[in-house]
Amino acid sequence: MLAAYATSIDADDPMAGLVIGDQPDPDPPAGWTIVTVRAASLNHHDVWSLRGTGLTEEQLPMILGCDAAGVDPEGNEVVVHSVITQDAWRGDETLDPRRALLSEGHPGTLAEKVAVPTRNLVNKPPELSFEHAACLPTAWLTAYRMLFTRGGVTPGMTVLVQGAGGGVASALTMLGRAAGARVWVTSRTEDKRARALELGADQAFESGERLPERVDAVMETVGEATWKHSIQSLKPGGTLVVSGVTSGAAPPAQLTRVFFLQLSVVGSTMGTRDELERLIRFCLERDIRPPIHATMPLADARDGFQAMVDGELVGKIVFTP
Repeated sequence: MLAAYATSIDADDPMAGLVIGDQPDPDPPAGWTIVTVRAASLNHHDVWSLRGTGLTEEQLPMILGCDAAGVDPEGNEVVVHSVITQDAWRGDETLDPRRALLSEGHPGTLAEKVAVPTRNLVNKPPELSFEHAACLPTAWLTAYRMLFTRGGVTPGMTVLVQGAGGGVASALTMLGRAAGARVWVTSRTEDKRARALELGADQAFESGERLPERVDAVMETVGEATWKHSIQSLKPGGTLVVSGVTSGAAPPAQLTRVFFLQLSVVGSTMGTRDELERLIRFCLERDIRPPIHATMPLADARDGFQAMVDGELVGKIVFTP
């Protein structure tokens, strides 16, 4: 079958190890299902895998990709939840210390077929296209959990999203606005601030800019570069939700401000199967869909990867096997 896979790891030149070519069809163990992929979306995780984050030379070759929507052997349209837990694990999948993602411990979704535990399949409603469904399980699910499960965001709150250009940040903006929150965003570039306003942000500020007032919650995926601004932007009792550290993981803690203002700093990683089901329902009920930058054949996947490496994306890249 045709697949996009890693054959080597290079932290400086991730494209060097990317191959689009034939790989064996999946041979699933008991309790797993083969899904015929109709659409699979690209994430920054896939580029980081090529750089060696979460993937080792011993695991190569490895089919990349976490997100997919397709058809199971009975003809049911499904969305793939990519967090793979141990068979004996029960409860929140993201808390299993031995969990793995598709494309790390198991071959991923950028292929004509993917094998996943049957418990990881979620029904895809007909109102949701395969292309839009394939954008939800990583970036959008991460945003959903950050806002509503870990951040406790409710209608009327003011939420600050740091780093408006990324996929998770775009999802945070659209989901927060659809839930009735006032969403503010920051970005270093005028183009990304303008794009965030188009997606529904109420106001957009330069990175580090003083805000008109303090906010109820901050969604943090940048890390070191924005940490001080995030802490200082919270009102007393506010919540900072962290799910990424793309600029570095060693910011000054500002512990005095944390305890004096009784701030909550919470981590958030991916999302559960149940949250994916709720996210799908939410998108349908509020009539929101993930923005798609481009849809292209899997055979042209190098073009999509290169666009992500170059930072040229506004929305998701979707591959159709």
